[in-house]
Amino acid sequence: MSTEQQENLDAILRQSPFPADSDVGEQRQALRELLSAQPLPADVTVTEAELGGVPTAEITVDGIEPRHVVLYFHGGVYVMGDAALAADLASQVGRRTDAKVISVDYRLAPEDPYPAAVDDALAAYEALLQDGTAPSDIVLAGESAGGGLAVATLVNARDRGLPLPAAAFVMSPYVDLTLAGTTMETKREVDPLMSEVSLQARVTDYTAGQDAALGLISPIFADLSGLPPLIIQAGSHEVLLDDAVRLARQAATADVEVTLDVTPGVPHVFQAYYAILDEGASALDRAGQLLSTHLAGAERVAA
Repeated sequence: MSTEQQENLDAILRQSPFPADSDVGEQRQALRELLSAQPLPADVTVTEAELGGVPTAEITVDGIEPRHVVLYFHGGVYVMGDAALAADLASQVGRRTDAKVISVDYRLAPEDPYPAAVDDALAAYEALLQDGTAPSDIVLAGESAGGGLAVATLVNARDRGLPLPAAAFVMSPYVDLTLAGTTMETKREVDPLMSEVSLQARVTDYTAGQDAALGLISPIFADLSGLPPLIIQAGSHEVLLDDAVRLARQAATADVEVTLDVTPGVPHVFQAYYAILDEGASALDRAGQLLSTHLAGAERVAA
């Protein structure tokens, strides 16, 4: 692992075009320009589709016969990003699990605040089941807000009596919109990308007067019992580190099988920089191996 790689990435991210006082439209445009500047791997194909009335991007990798489905939720603090923009990172999860990835284009705040994203996520999952995909062949995955949405979808599906997927993989999950994590302060200086101030500006866009501590808004406060295995990854240089740590603790307390994987010296959703950061590729490899094990185990149980 290269300290030079970490330092270079930190320097790049500190030139972030997302000042806390910019509006949602400016942040959306900045994110689109940032992600669009990175070409997709040549073997990745993205196709527009829909699932349960929700727009999606189907992401496949040449040469991989998909045996499973990754239902993927992009990040963007519930106000920016889209299904196709997440294709690069999402395809890396599919590549490692012999899976087709379906990235969900859930509705965004402030135009469509909570519960729009939660409703869209559940509708997509339910449609996947109704289309005949076995839950044992499905994993959920997501980064940042998408990681929080993945956990909320598990809770929502459980509460509605739906069969649950084989596992979920969440990267730097944003699961506490009350912003009560201690690392909001203790990691403020080393996080090159996010801050409590920048997050707070977007919380009200999403909650729109609802209590930020509701379980489907901030699943850190939800009952996690009965959920499938969770794989939680985070970097030690992010203000959301405590979200990941507390989520793992809550899951373990609720008798959920959980793997907490914290990589030192790296930022929020560091896996997205796998091409220039060895730690990113290694973390994706570890998650892929765990997901594949959970998928194989779920298949055996289902059989």
